[in-house]
Amino acid sequence: MRDRHSSERGHRRKRRHPPGGHVRSFVQPRLLFLLARKPTHGYELMEQLNEGEGAAIDPALLYRTLHRFQADGLVSSTWDTEVPGPARRVYEITPEGLEYLHAWAIEIRRTRQQLDRFLQEYEVYFQDERR
Repeated sequence: MRDRHSSERGHRRKRRHPPGGHVRSFVQPRLLFLLARKPTHGYELMEQLNEGEGAAIDPALLYRTLHRFQADGLVSSTWDTEVPGPARRVYEITPEGLEYLHAWAIEIRRTRQQLDRFLQEYEVYFQDERR
């Protein structure tokens, strides 16, 4: 049975990917930003969120987030019945959602500053080891 100190004896697990990679829950501020730009339906939001992403956004995640935002008063929705085909639900950011988006931007700036500081310290510390 391996104990939690097994890495000291050379039994390290190899990571295939670096930890992190994406800012956690970054889909939330992006979604609110897209809705601040214009009200739109879920399928179009999905397309816009997937632009430039390495992996497709899970539709279930998108709609769970939209429903949670709606329950929290950050987003409202109406049915658009004037389009050809089936009616589409159109989502729109509320004033509370806009305030929440601004709070996200402040937090993202703080995170970016912390990441920049970490990378500067990291590069200074390991500058002699990189060749």
